[in-house]
Amino acid sequence: MKQWPALITGLLFGAGLALSGMTDTRKVLGFLDIAGNWDPDLLFVMGGAVLVTLGATPFILRWSSPLLAAAFSLPLERTIDRRLITGATLFGIGWGLWGYCPGPALTSIAYGSASTWVFISCMLGGMWLAGRLKVTVSRLDD
Repeated sequence: MKQWPALITGLLFGAGLALSGMTDTRKVLGFLDIAGNWDPDLLFVMGGAVLVTLGATPFILRWSSPLLAAAFSLPLERTIDRRLITGATLFGIGWGLWGYCPGPALTSIAYGSASTWVFISCMLGGMWLAGRLKVTVSRLDD
């Protein structure tokens, strides 16, 4: 029964990504092209998301627990370390080169484009590699 809310939420999120243009790589790359033919449309999408988050988060965190989980899952680490900077840099490079980040890429599977499958394959390969490197680094630290 727990899967239904996740499925409905995921479908709603995917529909929002598609409606906002986040699944159109040309629109995303146009937004990132601040020195060229800049398209500010996604600024409003991100601004709206930030405003909703800023407004809703303090209200929701007053609850004793989330609606569909035993406890809130908040980040424990607050330091900016090399791993965070490296991950953010790789994320930004991938977003800037291709025009996708993970959520819109998965949503774009519905369009059936071969380039989307190439991106997702590379993304999954990078995730696998990152997991392997993390294990290797953990063993070196021991």
